Amino acid sequence: MINTDKKILITGGAGFIGSNFVHLMLKKHPEYKIVVLDNLSYAGRMENLQDILNNITFIKGDIRNKEDVEKAMKDCEEVVHLAAMTHVDRSIIEAGEFVQTDVFGTYNLLEVARKFDIKKFLFTSTDEVYGSINTGSFKETDKLNPKNPYSASKAGAELLCQAYFETYGLPILITRSTNNYGYYQHAEKLIPKTIIYALLGKNIPVYGKGENIRDWIYVEDNCDAIDLVLHKGKLGEIYNIAGKQEIRNIEIVKTILKLLGKGEDLIEFVKDRPGHDLRYSLDISKIEKLGWKPKIKFEEGIRKTVSWYKENKKWWEAIIETKIDFHKDY
Repeated sequence: MINTDKKILITGGAGFIGSNFVHLMLKKHPEYKIVVLDNLSYAGRMENLQDILNNITFIKGDIRNKEDVEKAMKDCEEVVHLAAMTHVDRSIIEAGEFVQTDVFGTYNLLEVARKFDIKKFLFTSTDEVYGSINTGSFKETDKLNPKNPYSASKAGAELLCQAYFETYGLPILITRSTNNYGYYQHAEKLIPKTIIYALLGKNIPVYGKGENIRDWIYVEDNCDAIDLVLHKGKLGEIYNIAGKQEIRNIEIVKTILKLLGKGEDLIEFVKDRPGHDLRYSLDISKIEKLGWKPKIKFEEGIRKTVSWYKENKKWWEAIIETKIDFHKDY
């Protein structure tokens, strides 16, 4: 029997992956009652949820504030925790904010989840917790070796989740995904930044020689995988999620420039950032056994993404107007 009264809390639901996940949940599980908790920081925006506000309960609040968390989690059965500070460049400059949000914020959520006897608590993490790998792919059982404050804060939050599973029996699930791209992604990230800078005719900063390799997954594929783990994953387990499409950063930039009809003279190679991992790669055989695999090829996904940013200039103009410096010369 379908539980039409089930309430699910989605933290960070106004952010990039979060807003895409909220849209997907409403589409796949219209019987669920969705509660979104987001503090609407620079990366969380109401515009990302504008078309579905009448179908959700939105609470403006901070996961670092226990009262906000209790208000949002009350009467919920499950939690999908997506709220986080995620930009590596920012973490190198402002590491403390990442510890407060990603670690202490997760602690708050875990404590309230215990208090309210939450039935499932899914924590979304990142492939960056493993560190870099030159050959092969990381499995869920491989050791964590984060190389920057962002990935270290996510690893710390993960370990807290695992401890709460072992110590208190809290029903934890963890996903680790590769680099996401798609609609609603903030302009500080490589793909939207490249698209926007190219549209504006600005030089596009590329760290080092752009040889760093990332595995790219279209955001809707990641959201599908998170939904599957939420419903079919084994409690206490970790699941890698990847697009299995490894591409050098420089090739990403060149592909976008070609799609926009722009010349490669816009590329500006800049000093590499500290602790810049060379390559990320995940083994996804575990989640494949649940019946998931990525559907969107990069060629299709990047075309859809470029088109979206071209057609939604007003969405990203508001970000550009904040005059955020998206690159730092360390």
